[in-house]
Amino acid sequence: MPPAPLLVVLHVVDLDTALAALHPLGPFFALRTAVTATAAKSTAPPPTLAQAYRTPPPLDPDVDPLTLHLRTVAHALRAPEARIAASVAHQGLAARLWSVALGCAALYGALPDLDARLLRWDPDGSAPDDLFLTQVHARPGDAASLAAAVLDGHLEPLSAALRARCPVAPGLLRGNAASALAGAARQLDGWARAHGRDDVADRGRALTAELLTHPRLAGAGTLTGTAFRRRSCCLYYRVPRGGLCGDCCFTRPPRSSVRGPSE
Repeated sequence: MPPAPLLVVLHVVDLDTALAALHPLGPFFALRTAVTATAAKSTAPPPTLAQAYRTPPPLDPDVDPLTLHLRTVAHALRAPEARIAASVAHQGLAARLWSVALGCAALYGALPDLDARLLRWDPDGSAPDDLFLTQVHARPGDAASLAAAVLDGHLEPLSAALRARCPVAPGLLRGNAASALAGAARQLDGWARAHGRDDVADRGRALTAELLTHPRLAGAGTLTGTAFRRRSCCLYYRVPRGGLCGDCCFTRPPRSSVRGPSE
């Protein structure tokens, strides 16, 4: 008789319901869950990220959480153009999502299910109170799963939603996604090495390098160790007293009348 086929079982590590291992890494990595949430029950729950990604947007902008968030960001930055606020908002949310996903994958070897319908988002909140995961279900923590969770599940619909509300270049948003990933990886690497967790640092680096070869991120910049140099500009230099980001493609702020790469 022929031998029985080999059954390969993918083991998914259990996650603690508070995702407690993320908290020491800082607010961008920490994620509120049903165990750690403290909001009053009488308070109306914030919208889900799936609601924020609605395209086309609601006819009434005052009921659209993403539009309200863009207004808040624009006011805080005194942004002279709507696309600047859109870029900064995009990079901020991308950084949150990559931090949570990469941190979990490196620390636990697994991801929580980050479906946009399970993540509630406070458009006026700051990390870690901006996001609330309503249920914690473990998923695989490999690079393909991270790409599916963050790129497919969030950054693609977020980019589409932003572009439906504001003229912002796809290349800029692609650069933001890569830059946010590299920034999360750099923060994770620094924490891991400072706490003697070389295993976490090595896993974070390996996942990041693999993710940056993904078709939606490949060519967006160059990763050298933990240093990243992007090939597009996030437009932050156009904010009053904004200056250049550490991974900017520019070495000095261009003249405001000249558009830079992928703007």
